[in-house]
Amino acid sequence: MGVTDCHVHINPLGEMRPDARALVGPVDPEMARVVEEPRRFLDYLDRSGVERAVLVNYVAPEVIGYTEAANSFASEFAEEDPDRLIAAGGIRPDHPDPVSEIHRMVHDLGLRALKLHPAHQLFSPNDYIDGRRPGLKAIYGACEQERIPIIFHTGTSIFPRARNRFADPLLVEDVAVDFPDLTIVLAHGGRPLWTATAMFLARRFPNVWLEVSGVPPSRLLEYFPRLAGLAGKVLFGTDWPGPGVKDIGGNLRAFRSLPIGPDDQRRILEENPVRVFPRRAPN
Repeated sequence: MGVTDCHVHINPLGEMRPDARALVGPVDPEMARVVEEPRRFLDYLDRSGVERAVLVNYVAPEVIGYTEAANSFASEFAEEDPDRLIAAGGIRPDHPDPVSEIHRMVHDLGLRALKLHPAHQLFSPNDYIDGRRPGLKAIYGACEQERIPIIFHTGTSIFPRARNRFADPLLVEDVAVDFPDLTIVLAHGGRPLWTATAMFLARRFPNVWLEVSGVPPSRLLEYFPRLAGLAGKVLFGTDWPGPGVKDIGGNLRAFRSLPIGPDDQRRILEENPVRVFPRRAPN
């Protein structure tokens, strides 16, 4: 089938706030060209042994700097090869007309997933229950209807102004209960504080998937000791080129060296991603 990296940051770097950009550190000029030029990025995937990548974008002007312009950026980048590049977009949790916006993202921009980052967007995923953010219910319902997954950031963030109390994956449990046909991806698997919670949710709910990006592959089984037993619900991802993630191919080689059987590795690397992020139907 080919490997899918379910969490790659191909973002409009020019929108990043200076303090957020400083945390990322200096960007190698060649690497900058890779993340800015789709053909160079596809060549990089080829060298890394990866067929497809999910381009994770989201809207968080208060913490990171990204605005709704990230959606058009992701759409245009993925146009180079939509069979290999799966563009994910973002939306503010208080968007005034989320249903129309998600319809536009899917049908006009061709985006194939939604990324919500509670720790950077400063909201709780279940804020719709007490009426604090009623628009969230419309967002979840629209994604459920459009049949696109929502990728929730779970686990801590070290970026300035991030609020990690919003990153507990247990806050997503209400969403899984209330929207059983919505595909939910728990990005980073709640690392490092809530990995057991994330695994519990993936076991409990058919519509919840555990994604393990942002964890050094050599330490995956420390964070997720029962990973092989949950292989049918796990997605491979790198979080490249995030802090500490130097190379997609290196991460993939390290993952392949883990004591996880070939059938389970194939599920995590190849089969599960196609279930969550299906291949495009032929035009």
